[in-house]
Order: sequence, then structure tokens, then C-alpha cells
Amino acid sequence: MKIAKKPLGLYVHIPFCKQKCIYCDFYSLAGNEGRMDEYTNALCAHLTEISTFARGYLVDTIYFGGGTPSYLGEKRLVKLLKTIRKKYDVAKDAEITLEANPDSAQDFKALRTLRRAGFNRISLGMQSACDEELKSIGRVHDVSQLFSAVESARKAKIENLSLDLIYGLPGQTMERWQENLSAAVNLHPEHLSCYGLKVEEGTPLFKIRDTANLPDDEAQADMYLYTVEYLRQNGYEQYEISNFARPGYESRHNLKYWKLGEYTGFGPGAHSDFGGVRYAYQRDFDAYLRGVAGHAPVLSESEPIAPMDRDTEYLMLGLRTVEGISPAVFEARFRRRFRCFLPFLEQCEKAGYAVREDERWHLTPTGFLVSNQIIGGMLDALAADKQRRADAAARGDFRIDQF
Repeated sequence: MKIAKKPLGLYVHIPFCKQKCIYCDFYSLAGNEGRMDEYTNALCAHLTEISTFARGYLVDTIYFGGGTPSYLGEKRLVKLLKTIRKKYDVAKDAEITLEANPDSAQDFKALRTLRRAGFNRISLGMQSACDEELKSIGRVHDVSQLFSAVESARKAKIENLSLDLIYGLPGQTMERWQENLSAAVNLHPEHLSCYGLKVEEGTPLFKIRDTANLPDDEAQADMYLYTVEYLRQNGYEQYEISNFARPGYESRHNLKYWKLGEYTGFGPGAHSDFGGVRYAYQRDFDAYLRGVAGHAPVLSESEPIAPMDRDTEYLMLGLRTVEGISPAVFEARFRRRFRCFLPFLEQCEKAGYAVREDERWHLTPTGFLVSNQIIGGMLDALAADKQRRADAAARGDFRIDQF
């Protein structure tokens, strides 16, 4: 009998950027174009080396993220994808995503080359439909380049297009955000990601946060709730806190993260959850290159995780999705009663933050706004239940109704 292969996602980090945005906390490098060939060769070597551990897996999603992957150029990107196809068992219907900035996605012939090589999904960093806003956050493209990039992608016959937007930008009003969202919908993408601006320590924005005229939390919340309703009315169903899609166009790769699927990453700063181990590579370009050359890339973290110890991840990630969490799945998967969460969840239900339907619990749009607090409450309930069980075991009390 033929044994079905386990699904696996690949993440390939491309750290190069033309210019770093003032809000960006991802590992990326500007002004290193001369090292693109060196890095591409290192990635090919690393992909080849790790492929021996991926036997028995079927790669059904591949995601090129950054940085600005499109800035690497189509020839290098095709070389990387050819290496993956040669060394891994890639599903015929694999979702293969390329993140791109509009300024480096203008040439439809280059996009057509990528599409013919196998890239079938593009995620464009739109961020805003206002040149003034784009300039305020250090974006290198303008709105006209966005429209041109979308036109080029469609001309190249790319049928799965995602747009990224950010709300809560410096000086942004609700009216301006509504105009941005309307402009995005009018471009007819299959998928939209809408993120609230976060001021991360260590970024240039963090240094000017007090004078940047940033919308406050209440204003951001209003923008978010408007987004959920407006996109629903226009045929985009929310499936995760910040992600919306037309039916059938949800990001299959990102769903792996939220549903505890296996994935392995390549490049400095890339994370993996593969073979029962969660690990990440150091955010250091040169260290990564040296590590690949020496067959030992430097890890910044590595932690084996037993399947039964993934209960906290199931709660944290599942509650980010509209699908939510299932008591039946939780109990079967982790051999633990779900009822310890019910008092807290029922409080959330009364407050309008959570809903119980179809034998599942999920957060409402209002609940998503306070998801961190809700997830914290769930983890507190889980910790208390584990302590109760430990105390009962210490007393030698193993009555089944205790558990």
C-alpha cells in the first residue's frame, strides 16, 4: 500500500531591499545588490542539503518573502525555484508565492517568465493609494507604479494576486483609509492583507513616534472594524485577523502557520517548524553564508516540541482565525478536557468578543481587537488546569472525572 506523503511548506527569505521602510522590523538589507549572486548560490546549496531530510514529504506551498524578493530579479528567482523542483517532491498544484514591491514588478515579460517557471501567486506591497502616505513611511514606489504592476501581473496571466495594505499611517484619517481600501478593491485582487501599523523598537519610526501624528488605538480600531465590514460587502471573507480572500483564494502557505502545519525556512532570520523541532537562523547575512559553506548554519533558537505540548500553540494560533478552535479536536489531540476554558469563553461571549457555533469557538471582529488579552486568558486557564491536574496526581487522586 502506498503511504501518503506529509505536506510541507518551504519559506525562502530574500533579504535584499532597494530601501528600508521606516516601520520595517523584518531582517532586510539595502545597498547589497552586489552580493545577490553569492546569496542565491548559498540558498541553492542549503536547499539541496536540507532536501535529504524532506524525503517522505510533499511540498505543497512555497513562499518567497523578504525583504523584496522581486528585487532579486527573475533569473535568480527561477534558478532557486528550479533547484527546489529538482531536489524536492513538489505537488503539481503547489501554491508558489512571490512577494513583490510595485517598483520592481513593472516588466510584464519578467513576470511572465516567473509565471511560466511556476510562480502562481504574487503578493504586492501596496500599503497605500496615496503618494504622500507612501513617502511618509519610506516606500520607494508611487501609486502609478502600483497600477502598472497590477496591470503587468494580469498581462502575465497571474491569476492569484494579493495586495498588502497598512492602516494607522502617519496623519491618516478614516476617510483616507476608506479611499485606500476602495482603491485596492477596485484593482480586483483575489486576496487582501490589511495590517495595523505597529511601531517596533529599533526602527526609525520608533525614534519619531511622538511627532509622527499617528492615529491612536481607538482610531485604528475603527479602521479595522470598517475594513472587516467593507471587504465582506465586496466579496472578501475574513479568514484570519488581518487576512481576507475571495472563496478559494486563502493563502495556503500562511494557513500552515495557523494550523500547526510543517514548514522549513531558508535564509537569515528564517523560522522553521519541521520534524518536531522549532528553530530559526540567526539574523546575520554573513554568518548565514559562512554557516551554509560549513554545513552548519548558525541557529538563533532551537527547541524540540512534543506533539502533546502544542496545546498552547493550538489555542494561540487557532484563535487568530475565523474558523477558531474545536473542543473535540482539542480533547482528541491533547488528551485534555476543554471544559476548563468554558467559564472564560462564556464571559467573552457575553461581552461580544467570542461566538460558539458549529461546535467551535471563534472570536468576533471586536474580539480580534483584544485577541492578545483573550489568548492570555485562555493560556491562564490552561495553566491553572495543568496545575490542578499536577496537584491531583501528587495526591494520588486519579479519578477520571477530575480530568
